[in-house]
Amino acid sequence: MTRPLPDAARLYEVIEATWPPAARWTEGAWTLRDGQGGGKRVSAATANGDVAKSDLPVAEAAMRKMGQAPLFMLRAGEEALDALLAGAGYAVVDPVNIHAIRLADLHLPAPERLAAFHLWEPLAIQCDIWAAGGIGPARIEVMRRAAGPKTALLGRLDGRAVATGFAAIHEGTAMVHALEVLPEAQRRGVGRTLMAEAARWARAEGAETLSVICTAANAAANALYSGIGMAHLGRYHYRQHRGSAS
Repeated sequence: MTRPLPDAARLYEVIEATWPPAARWTEGAWTLRDGQGGGKRVSAATANGDVAKSDLPVAEAAMRKMGQAPLFMLRAGEEALDALLAGAGYAVVDPVNIHAIRLADLHLPAPERLAAFHLWEPLAIQCDIWAAGGIGPARIEVMRRAAGPKTALLGRLDGRAVATGFAAIHEGTAMVHALEVLPEAQRRGVGRTLMAEAARWARAEGAETLSVICTAANAAANALYSGIGMAHLGRYHYRQHRGSAS
């Protein structure tokens, strides 16, 4: 029997497992993360239930102690915390969409021969493509920390490597991260090819669901995911103090 798609709460767990921080712990009302330069997703604090204004300095002090600007991730149902942070001078940053599809319902044709591969560890050319898109060594280390089945995706066009991505699996759900296509290869179907390769790998690893996260501002990527039949299952955003560097 095919299981239903995971809900947003479950997908938050998949995000955490497939793109993990260097360390995570509970302090007061918060879950805190040491991102070691790996970006917002592995550095943001999240609330464990209801949070009062008096709880805020605990998280702020802990993040500053790590050398991280205070940053919070807001999920569905956390409207009260969202309002509290807004009142404390925190601005919305990078709303993110969560997409998913059952692999049984995904009907992408297999990539053409030599158009896409999956391998671990990533090749130097893949790291170069990521670097061109602002995904540097600290984020590569995030990929290396993922504990479950994982792979790097490589896309080729006109005989050369032009795209890369990362995928990992947590309890039957594969998630694609850091999908990057060189500018000269964009709008030529390479992203679609990489998603087909991710699906091929995930099926072979026994996954039932393919998922991906993408900033809401990335219209082309969101159109790709909806165009291959993925459902929009949730959203989250960050809040960062207006006085902090972006």
